[in-house]
Amino acid sequence: MPLPTPKKGEKKEGFIKRCMSDKAMKSEYPDKDQRYAVCESQWKSKRDLEPRFERAIYELRALEPTDDSGYIIEGYAIVYEEKRAVGEWFYEIIKRGALDGADLTDVPLFVHHNNRKIPLARSRRNKGTSTMTLTPDERGLHFRAELDVENNTEAKALYSAVKREDLDNMSFAFSVKEEKWLDLDKDMPTREIIKFNKIFEISAVWSPVYEGTNIQARDGVLESTDKLALESAKSALDNDKNEQQEAEERQQYEIELLRFKAQILSKG
Repeated sequence: MPLPTPKKGEKKEGFIKRCMSDKAMKSEYPDKDQRYAVCESQWKSKRDLEPRFERAIYELRALEPTDDSGYIIEGYAIVYEEKRAVGEWFYEIIKRGALDGADLTDVPLFVHHNNRKIPLARSRRNKGTSTMTLTPDERGLHFRAELDVENNTEAKALYSAVKREDLDNMSFAFSVKEEKWLDLDKDMPTREIIKFNKIFEISAVWSPVYEGTNIQARDGVLESTDKLALESAKSALDNDKNEQQEAEERQQYEIELLRFKAQILSKG
């Protein structure tokens, strides 16, 4: 039986309601709690495969062309162990080693995530024919891209902007394989990204008023990705609390029942 999956742009509440009322789901999972758990799992698995976007001021520079190399830009698209505020919603830390095992087989370079245009460089398993090299190291994800400034006006503009330091930010689209939430009961919880599932692309971006706590420094996709990640984590925490409360209530009931039985036996 094919399980319901979230539709594009569908909110969690709407999907869970649709999933719970699905005839095939009702037949396969008549128990509401079990059906809800399956629907929740479907929502989470779909969300984890959707690309999210991250932005920070990381090292980005243009190298002067030489006889052995063309027009190169290089820097770090991902940096480990830096705690940053994602708007006023939560803090985020990419843990060291989060790229271990991540899918980096085909990663293009764009400007501002504009994937409708031709990539300005591309890494395909870091082959010799690739125009971009990705190197995970102890600091994060280093990239080195060779731009075709002679035949591509956008590549020329990018190289010039980086060289003049008009553009000095990097961003990347990703999906998460493993994450951990801390302090979900606080106003600003913390998300630790333990393992990435896939890096879809990296982009050179600009952010003239960027501050770590300025939500405008994040892409609009945040509404449908990072916010949902926080909502899902808080929902899981609430479920855990409810389960714990129910377990405590059951335990208390069993204790009272034993006391009642003991009283009856003592009178007998």
